[in-house]
Amino acid sequence: MKNIAGVFILAQITLLITFTTLEVSACTIAVVSGKYTKDGRPMLWKNRDTWAVNNKIMYFDDTKYAHMGLVNSKDYKGKSIWIGMNETGFAIMNSNSYNLTIGDTAKHSGLEGRLIKYALSNFSTVEEFQEYLDQMEKPTRLEGNFGVIDGKGGAALFELGYYGYEKFDANDHTVAPFGYIIRANYSFSGSFGDESSGYIRQNTVDNLFYNAVSTNTFDVQFIMQDVTRGLKHSLLNIDLYEQYRTIPENNSTYTFFHDFIPRKSTASACVIQGVMKGESPDNATMWSAVGFPLASIVVPTWLKAKNDFPDVLQLDVEIDDSPICNAALRLKNEVFPIRWGKFASKYYIDINALVNADKTGIRQKIKADEDIIFSKTNEKIKEWRKKGVQPSEMKEFNEWLNNFVKQSYKDNFNIDM
Repeated sequence: MKNIAGVFILAQITLLITFTTLEVSACTIAVVSGKYTKDGRPMLWKNRDTWAVNNKIMYFDDTKYAHMGLVNSKDYKGKSIWIGMNETGFAIMNSNSYNLTIGDTAKHSGLEGRLIKYALSNFSTVEEFQEYLDQMEKPTRLEGNFGVIDGKGGAALFELGYYGYEKFDANDHTVAPFGYIIRANYSFSGSFGDESSGYIRQNTVDNLFYNAVSTNTFDVQFIMQDVTRGLKHSLLNIDLYEQYRTIPENNSTYTFFHDFIPRKSTASACVIQGVMKGESPDNATMWSAVGFPLASIVVPTWLKAKNDFPDVLQLDVEIDDSPICNAALRLKNEVFPIRWGKFASKYYIDINALVNADKTGIRQKIKADEDIIFSKTNEKIKEWRKKGVQPSEMKEFNEWLNNFVKQSYKDNFNIDM
């Protein structure tokens, strides 16, 4: 392991000159133990906030383990992954932390996505990932919260700094009483103050998760629809959807938009639904709202399909982006129509574009079709868990998904993909 770790650090030094790989973001994430979810399977969730708003899904089979994940659209070779899973049921993601290395003079590399890529390529368990962290040369010049699950029931979060890490086990009730660990852009093992961010977001998510666990509604659909796109604010005690849903359509209504779970910088939202111990890792599912989540529809993917997953998620060379991300970014302009002012364009949204009394808001239209995707996909997954995954059947279903998503954007927004 020492030699492998040394190679990774050497690669870091070389790659510092490639500025496009650097990730400066404000993500919100969670690791969820299968002990507390509705169906007994672990989950990883990430709302990805970044300057790199053009995203795609990529599949790789040129390493020890085949894997797939969320990648910047302009990262043509897929050198960095920001959330993903591999063929063993191992999955990993991260959020940046800004309170672990305060005052340290070592330069932050920003290559957390490279670590995720390496882990997906080579590891199958939480323990293997932890062993790798133990052997990494110091300073790592990495700073972040890394959530990991595996096909054996493992679920943990690692707060990684320059000289070590703290592990939080989601299966340990003394660490995670309700089976989940949430992080925004600070680490519990670091200092607390204005050098870090996301306290309000984390508190909002905690409130939502607790209610879901207590009512046995803690599943993928809840996270993707009620959390990643939720517009509740725990400090202000408001819900923008409820507050403005009675206003008729075509009545531009502006409201302040800051410290909600989704942000203007949110580039994608993903939940990886793992497998139970003893279950085939073929059943692990990556549910992705690629592109600005408030205007993107959730599409599931499986490693068993290899490169035959829906092409709306893959790079289209003509637009240099994935079609679904491109469509979501076009609709995002209707949600953030203000073009002037450093803060006005960022912190004020037209809520009427998302939700209204006539149910013609972007979010309302997308959710109606998204409900169909969840219903049909869950039925299909249920079949596959019983009889095994049939490649031909999966290919046919992926074709349906692809056509359905394209038709949804055409019918609802007159957008051709």
